[in-house]
Amino acid sequence: MNLDKIATRIVADTLDAVIYCDRSGTIRLWNAGAERIFGWSAGEAVGQNLDIIIPEKHRAVHWAGWERVMETGVTRYGADPLAVPGLHKDGSTMSLEFTIMMLHDDTGRIEGIAAILRDVSRRWRREKELRARVRELEARNS
Repeated sequence: MNLDKIATRIVADTLDAVIYCDRSGTIRLWNAGAERIFGWSAGEAVGQNLDIIIPEKHRAVHWAGWERVMETGVTRYGADPLAVPGLHKDGSTMSLEFTIMMLHDDTGRIEGIAAILRDVSRRWRREKELRARVRELEARNS
C-alpha cells in the first residue's frame, strides 16, 4: 500500500474542492471537486489568483487578511469551518464552508495555504426556509 498514491487519489477524487495557493495567492493545485463546485477546469484555474472564486465586494478584505497571515504566520481560521460566499465561473454566488491549513518550508516560513471547501448553498437555503416557516408559525400562534 503506497500512502502517497492513496493521498493523491483522495485529493484528486474527493467531491470537496481542494485548492492550494502559494504565498502570492496564485492557485497551484485545483482538484476535480473544485472544478465541479466553481466551474473552472484545473487548466483554467491553475496560475490564476483566488479572485476567480471570491466575489468582488469581498476581495479587499480577503487580500488584507491574506497579507496579514503571510507577514505574521498567524490566522484565526483553521480550527473551525469558516462560512463565506464564493463565486462560480458563470458569475453566480454560492455559500461555502471551508477549512485551511498553512504549509511551511523547512525554515518555518509559510509556503502557501491549502483549503478544503464545500458548497453548502442547498443546506443554507433549507435552513433559511425553515427559519421563515418557524417565524410564520410563531406569528400565527401569537
